[in-house]
Amino acid sequence: MMTLTEKASYLKGMADGMELDQKSKEGKLIGALIDLVSEMAEEIAEMAEDMETLNDYVEELDEDLGGVEELLYDDECDCCDEDDELECDGNCDCCDEDCELNEEDYFEVECPSCGDTICFDSTIDPEELVCPACGEKFECLVSEEDLKALDAE
Repeated sequence: MMTLTEKASYLKGMADGMELDQKSKEGKLIGALIDLVSEMAEEIAEMAEDMETLNDYVEELDEDLGGVEELLYDDECDCCDEDDELECDGNCDCCDEDCELNEEDYFEVECPSCGDTICFDSTIDPEELVCPACGEKFECLVSEEDLKALDAE
């Protein structure tokens, strides 16, 4: 099977073999059409190559994202067995109850600008919070006791 660029070259060769008069109106038209077909074939070939490269890149990104999703979403709850929600004492990915374990791991504050709930732990300075939703920087007052409790964990 011939590619588009090969077909365009074949048409050009046929036109050259017919010895069309390049000075006549018909010869000029056919020559211009063959040139147009050749340019279009080359452009389509370049776009197909670019699309193949982008497709490979998207597949790589998809695999990488799958790994990230696995790390983020496939963590099992420490306080229960996913199959047995009745024994769970917490707010886990596997159930919708409040978890004492998870409540002690982080602080929740409401952004004064947009009202979004922001969760943070002791690794983030509460006086330098930036809302991930609206990008506004604000301070949050946290007691020394709470910070020491987080640092102890």
